[in-house]
Amino acid sequence: MNFRDFESHFRIDGLNLEAYPKSMTSIEAPQILVDQTCWQSVLERDRQSDGRFVYAVRSTGIYCRPSCPSRKPRREQVSFFPNADAAQEQGYRPCKRCRPEETSGEDTDTRLVRLAHAYLASGHPEPVGLEQVSAQAGVTPARLRKAFKNVTGLSFSQFADARRLDQLKTRLQKGQDVTSALYDSGYSSTSRLYEKAPAQFCMTPNTYRKGGQNVEITYAVIDWSLGQILVAATDKGVCAVRLGDDAATLESDLKKEYPNASLERDDEQLHDWVGLMLATLEGHPVTHSLPLDVQATAFQRRVWQHLMTIPRVETRTYRQVAEALGEPRSTRAVANACAANPVALVVPCHRVIRQDGGLGGYRWGLERKSALLE
Repeated sequence: MNFRDFESHFRIDGLNLEAYPKSMTSIEAPQILVDQTCWQSVLERDRQSDGRFVYAVRSTGIYCRPSCPSRKPRREQVSFFPNADAAQEQGYRPCKRCRPEETSGEDTDTRLVRLAHAYLASGHPEPVGLEQVSAQAGVTPARLRKAFKNVTGLSFSQFADARRLDQLKTRLQKGQDVTSALYDSGYSSTSRLYEKAPAQFCMTPNTYRKGGQNVEITYAVIDWSLGQILVAATDKGVCAVRLGDDAATLESDLKKEYPNASLERDDEQLHDWVGLMLATLEGHPVTHSLPLDVQATAFQRRVWQHLMTIPRVETRTYRQVAEALGEPRSTRAVANACAANPVALVVPCHRVIRQDGGLGGYRWGLERKSALLE
């Protein structure tokens, strides 16, 4: 995972974790609470429901998150409220164990990752290890390692590597020479950087510094009922499928990261692959024939491969995908991987929805997600 992808998918407080779709605990429009659905979430201690409602217990006068580990009360003693303020207005006190009055939707794992990220972002001359960061967060290394796995799908070291790589990319884009940039970003030697460069950059750091110079990308833009689709490819395979409202915006976005790459629109050269994309929109099971040239963590690849097995007209919840991968506590990481998908439609992330039946998020807009499911 590229660290910008993590930041843009995982918005944390004021840390400017930018654009990729809101947060894994995204704030949505107020919704009507269905008591039976809420009660089921409480029984399952569903962390995905944290931030969507709280439950209050009349016999104790306390309200909790759905995921609270406390002993469950009897159903007749429980009331549901859309947020902490509503519960407090009725005289209920926050639970001291799950702290439902804290940042909406932020569970313990998310809070630990937020604290760790803030510490890593504060700047250190030497690489920072798990023990040092866990001490700052006030937990054991094993506990912090578990939080990173649950929230991001990455180990702590993978996350730290991704962040260091992003710092390097930023310095290179600003024109700093490769040697200075790699040492300033925390790499101990050029060999440590270059041994990972092909997998992480898809090109050497020097080529990346030059904005993708000598990299050739061909793309095509086609019309469909909900706007435009851009299909881009290297000589190895499809590297991007993006959905939007107009070709100019899609082309501009493609040029942003590699401003000096050779980008050429050639609808004819990509005719066969575009035809497969159109067949995909019509529901024909042909996406496996598309060669892909995309970068991903091992966890992201596992998620994407599973998504490609979901039959047309069927959906799965984020939790179901996590359970199918043998990672039942990695629901948020699954949502993160879905949002990071660079090849819309080919990897059908639109077929993954929330447990309560809501659409959840979609990088290309909920209207398009709804239309694709229909």
